[in-house]
Amino acid sequence: MTRIALIHALAHSVAPINDAFARDWPQALRMNLLDDSLSADLARGGRGLDAAMHERFQRLAQYAVDTGAEGILFTCSAFGSCIEAAARQHAPLPVLKPNEAMVEVQALREAGPGARLGLIASFAPTLASMPPEFPTGVALVPALAEGALEALNAGDGARHDALIAKQAEALRAQGCSHIALAQFSMARARAACESASGLPVLTTVDSAVRALRRRTSG
Repeated sequence: MTRIALIHALAHSVAPINDAFARDWPQALRMNLLDDSLSADLARGGRGLDAAMHERFQRLAQYAVDTGAEGILFTCSAFGSCIEAAARQHAPLPVLKPNEAMVEVQALREAGPGARLGLIASFAPTLASMPPEFPTGVALVPALAEGALEALNAGDGARHDALIAKQAEALRAQGCSHIALAQFSMARARAACESASGLPVLTTVDSAVRALRRRTSG
């Protein structure tokens, strides 16, 4: 049985990715590592993805490897360069960013080259880390759903979804042909976004599971 480490910086990412594994790869043996101080420290620290943050990600990845993990999936989109460094350190072990498969496959295949793609996040640092990961052929229009993460933290899932859907509607008005939800915690708002915008909405969760399964079996 393949052992997969799921490393989380937001508590709200745990359920969506575990649900996706249950649907698409139930045979995988999952271990969940949560350090929600990562996102809190990034948001308030003002230092960005500095050497200390990179070291924390290296330690988390090493712990996962030491437990026998055959693949690692980080589930927070705001830490791109930290995850890339961990992937280089542990190559050829598959170490994936949460949005990697969506960017590589869905954004180009479904939206297409030259597409105007709306990218919604509820965690502001994600909009700094994630856009450089997209190919140059995709024109990104970023949007922050202010207050959505706070609503989710307070247990108000309906308000969280409504705030994200409001941004999806605004992005349609700006000429976007597709919407991408940047974080695993936002996958729950997909239906609300589709209803509000009338546009196809891409999420990172399911594509990440499929990509990790391919890489660990290949």
